[in-house]
Amino acid sequence: METAKNLKRRNALGRGLGALLQQTEPLNETELTQVPSINSVSDIDVDTIETNPFQPRTSFDRDALNELAESIRVQGIIQPITVRQLDRDHYQLISGERRLQASKLAGLKEIPAYVRTANDQQMLEMALIENIQRENLNAMEIALSYQRLISECSLKQEELGERVGKNRATVNNYLRLLKLPPDIQAALRDNRLSMGHARAIINVENIEAQLAIFHKIIEEDLSVRAVENMVRNLAEESGQKKKKERKPLRMEYTQLQYKLSSFLSTKVTLKSNDKNQGEIRIPFVSEDDLNRILEILSLS
Repeated sequence: METAKNLKRRNALGRGLGALLQQTEPLNETELTQVPSINSVSDIDVDTIETNPFQPRTSFDRDALNELAESIRVQGIIQPITVRQLDRDHYQLISGERRLQASKLAGLKEIPAYVRTANDQQMLEMALIENIQRENLNAMEIALSYQRLISECSLKQEELGERVGKNRATVNNYLRLLKLPPDIQAALRDNRLSMGHARAIINVENIEAQLAIFHKIIEEDLSVRAVENMVRNLAEESGQKKKKERKPLRMEYTQLQYKLSSFLSTKVTLKSNDKNQGEIRIPFVSEDDLNRILEILSLS
């Protein structure tokens, strides 16, 4: 027969992180003295961290995990994981499953982690917001703090903006930095790259191109304006390339386009895809021109 405590804990399953935190009894005073400051990052022995039972993902791409492990060997952990302390030298993962697994593959014995106690969500939110107000934070520190407020405190971007006094666009610009390759994130963290440079780079979709621009910035000490121009030129070249790669119209469609243009005395554009779906575009320059076309088509 289940005890009341076990039943209470079992009923929390499936209700996510909030339930996990609420259903856990707080540590006693002796154990609490072992918990690092909530504003600090502590190095935790990877063997003392158990996985999160509420982790929705149960499998990870092995190649991607190996790539992350190699990046960690070179750059270290850029974004600390988050754990909560169950008792002395015993932790449970809250977020960062991939980073934890990749760190083990990389041979790390310890991993930087934010350590939380049970039932401290409000305390965490206040501490993070207070931390964000500091003037000496770099762009990555701000981005990571914003992400923690969203993921761990269940804030929406609008709510986050209100909490930190920023509009949604500014918050989103920082969050987008977390999608950049690790090398670029590390440069932001180490103040070798500015927020302006990163905002320009992130508009490039291809990761290899992002890294190529990044290395050029470092090697040639490019200004933000120069990088913005480079990105703009790449976008134009890409657009022209896609335009050239468009499949030409079938011969019968080209002939039909020519006949329609001649018949209506205006340039008619016909587009078609591989499924023979498309559109016919007939431009007009004035209301009189439109009426002329409609009259030819016997629609007026």
